Amino acid sequence: MSFSLFSAVKANYVFKEFVRNASKKTGGSTKNTNCKVKPKHRGWKVQDGHFVQQGHMLVTQRTPRFHPGLNVGFGRNGTLFAMEAGRVVVTCEKFDPNWDHTWVQRIYGGREEQTIYKKYFNVIPEPQHQRFKLIDEV
Repeated sequence: MSFSLFSAVKANYVFKEFVRNASKKTGGSTKNTNCKVKPKHRGWKVQDGHFVQQGHMLVTQRTPRFHPGLNVGFGRNGTLFAMEAGRVVVTCEKFDPNWDHTWVQRIYGGREEQTIYKKYFNVIPEPQHQRFKLIDEV
């Protein structure tokens, strides 16, 4: 009796097929990699004589090659930016550093007695119109 019960269960049971797929080993490392590092494009962003708006980036730099002049700000990463709208003028001037600044100490340390000339970025604002009305006349 148990034999017929086993054969009945065996007839209703569906066997699963097991398929072995090809396995892939992990890829090895290569020594001749194609180095595609994106460049930072540092340097002048605006040329001498061009008109800029307030907040426009003038120069990106890692070390202070260029210094801020009139109406130009110095960002914490060395970026020079326009603080007012106007025309850009680049001049070469005698460098009179603030020796308390950390960038100046790091780059120009030990050159206190030397005369150094550097490029300065200046922004000359456009002259304002002269059509003002006094408050008393309005």
